[in-house]
Amino acid sequence: MDRRRYIQLFGGGGTLSLTGCVGSVSSPSGESLPEAPLTLATTTTTYDSGLIDALLPGFEEQFGTTVEPIVQGTGGALRTAENGDCDLVFVHARQLEDTFLREGHGINRRSVMMNDFLVVGPAEDPANIAGNGPIEAFEAIANSEATFLSRGDRSGTHLRERQLWNEAGIDPEGTWYSETGQGMGSTLIMAGQTGAYTLTERGTFLNVAKDTLVPHVSYGIEDPPLLLRNEYGIIPVNPARHDTEYALAMAFVGYVTGPGQNVIDGYRIANERVFRPFGPSHTPGFEQYVPSGWQAPGAQ
Repeated sequence: MDRRRYIQLFGGGGTLSLTGCVGSVSSPSGESLPEAPLTLATTTTTYDSGLIDALLPGFEEQFGTTVEPIVQGTGGALRTAENGDCDLVFVHARQLEDTFLREGHGINRRSVMMNDFLVVGPAEDPANIAGNGPIEAFEAIANSEATFLSRGDRSGTHLRERQLWNEAGIDPEGTWYSETGQGMGSTLIMAGQTGAYTLTERGTFLNVAKDTLVPHVSYGIEDPPLLLRNEYGIIPVNPARHDTEYALAMAFVGYVTGPGQNVIDGYRIANERVFRPFGPSHTPGFEQYVPSGWQAPGAQ
């Protein structure tokens, strides 16, 4: 069993998508593409929300190939890419993406979509956080020592949670605060079972826990405050570092930033919109391609 297959089955808590057929692969322009499947390291939130299952079949059908997802938190997905065990990553933690790009592990990043983070918890709301902003909600949870579950896995959601605690000036510790070490779906299930609060993104909450937990802090996906804004990017692994299916990876980048945007825009859970695609632009922002704050050598 090769290394990538092992990680897909055992190392990342992932799954395989075997839709489509492997054969002679060609792009819409008729150019030949590799016959090997595309290996995509993607976050638990894109998978647990159901978006990946909705997004992949169109690409697989159009390009006559298969996509094999490795489902991990953002930190794990980027480590998988650094080791050369995938062809591209679909993640949501810009600070980790910036490091990944600066160190040369990935190239040609594209912004894909966004949604929002929510603070969810039991309906009875023991910390009385409903209607508060995210920082005030975290302060109330800590002050009341209401049970809070953290993913604790260096995922995009975990990093945002740590940022919120830092903004609140709180170092969470004590019996009220626990780390699950699990993905978003599993953490939400545990929170529902134990009556705990947690930070989640909208898609996984709607797909997993809308019947067991209540969104006490929720601003919507159109214009959430910066601390709750959740942006996703896609980055091919640098083919100069590893032997990757780079042509197919760039075809997938083109798909998710092109026709795949309609799939993202139309994706619904219980008739609720889950993600907002960024859509094509005549003047795309250069900052999406490079690390934040990047300047050309010699630039002032």
